[in-house]
Amino acid sequence: MTNASVREFKMPDVGEGLTEAEILKWYVQPGDTVTDGQVVCEVETAKAAVELPIPYDGVVRSLHFPEGTTVDVGTSIIAVEVVGGAAPAQQEAPAVPAPAAEPEQPAEQPAARQPVLVGYGVATSSTRRRPRKQAPDTAAGQAASAVQSELNGHGAAPAAPVTPPAPAVPAAPAQRPLAKPPVRKLAKDLGVDLATVTPTGPDGVITREDVHAAVAAAQAPQQAAPADRPAAPAVSAPDRPAAPVSYDSARETRVPVKGVRKATAAAMVGSAFTAPHVTEFVTVDVTRTMKLVEELKQDKEFAGLRVNPLLLIAKALLVAIRRNPDINASWDEAAQEIVVKHYVNLGIAAATPRGLIVPNIKDAHAKTLPELAASLGELVSTAREGKTSPSAMQGGTVTITNVGVFGVDTGTPLLNPGESAILAVGAIKLQPWVHKGKVKPRQVTTLALSFDHRLVDGELGSKVLADVAAVLEQPKRLITWA
Repeated sequence: MTNASVREFKMPDVGEGLTEAEILKWYVQPGDTVTDGQVVCEVETAKAAVELPIPYDGVVRSLHFPEGTTVDVGTSIIAVEVVGGAAPAQQEAPAVPAPAAEPEQPAEQPAARQPVLVGYGVATSSTRRRPRKQAPDTAAGQAASAVQSELNGHGAAPAAPVTPPAPAVPAAPAQRPLAKPPVRKLAKDLGVDLATVTPTGPDGVITREDVHAAVAAAQAPQQAAPADRPAAPAVSAPDRPAAPVSYDSARETRVPVKGVRKATAAAMVGSAFTAPHVTEFVTVDVTRTMKLVEELKQDKEFAGLRVNPLLLIAKALLVAIRRNPDINASWDEAAQEIVVKHYVNLGIAAATPRGLIVPNIKDAHAKTLPELAASLGELVSTAREGKTSPSAMQGGTVTITNVGVFGVDTGTPLLNPGESAILAVGAIKLQPWVHKGKVKPRQVTTLALSFDHRLVDGELGSKVLADVAAVLEQPKRLITWA
């Protein structure tokens, strides 16, 4: 009776392609009363920290995981005893008959399915889709028994157990490996057959880490000599569990790879081994731009706004994209198409206490200079507070990374996945420069543009970089080229 009034709140999918989240803080304890929409905990995904609201009224029965635990999406994290007990009756169905009455479950699931939103449970994953295809209109019990009999190698006749193993082998590929679209794309880009990957996700779902592990496993034997290949796996296998034993905490510190760092690592590996990178450099005199920055700080239109060189660099890149729109595109491997974007979602790489994130300014191309300054200020402050939402980091088209704030002259930045170009801005320094026929101290910086050579030729990349440099050298081009 009491179980019928208890509802399990599952870790929701709070962002596209995310499979897990770490519980940072609980705002409730067992015995507390909660209401629909009340925030019960804060979790950190691979992209940002997100607060999760509970979608019903009730009393907290138990918290399934302590703070600091990484939980897979779809796993129950809190039990709530709801007020009334009518709605929870629907919650019992998935828990009790799941193993025995699985073929009947898909017929009832659409009524009880919950939307994948922050604060709502994730619909039970793909394990229920397979029986639906095998038993469209016939009795569920007969379909399930027939399929199970065939898979087990028994069939209808007594002598069938010997022969069915042969058809069972070709029947296996018919079951498509379970993976989300971003993981399928990653596997295709890396040349990995998902049918050969061992899944570690819930319900047998293949994760990004599984794909990368398959790539690493395939590459490991190639690093050994041909004669040593049979012995290499035997030697390396026992070394892995021995590593923690020889670990000296006084001399080394081991940091678990999770959250933003885990997502950054996966994204950079995918970018480096998917898009052929080309990086070009240009050194430019930005003395006039720096003077314009000082003048804008005194302009009443920018009162209360932060005006810095990054603002004008961002505007210069937007002008260059307008003059060379093909740079603002992405490569669609599945469709074998180049997707040219008629909007610019300008990403700004931001270093935060949780790691590197790249939120973007939506429709930056349509903003005035004061509006762009306001958006930049809001983006930076939100990122530093760790409150950047997952949606703010999705849909970027081109990115700027300002390594100059660390005193670095330049770099060769890696593309943000799904984008075709990234601009790195170096430190602005006083340097001797030939100006009007004389060597004078001028404020100089170095720009670096990395682009995807699959869709951006050297000519296009060079034009974009040259246009950015030309605007920064002569800021009046912001008007003449606009």
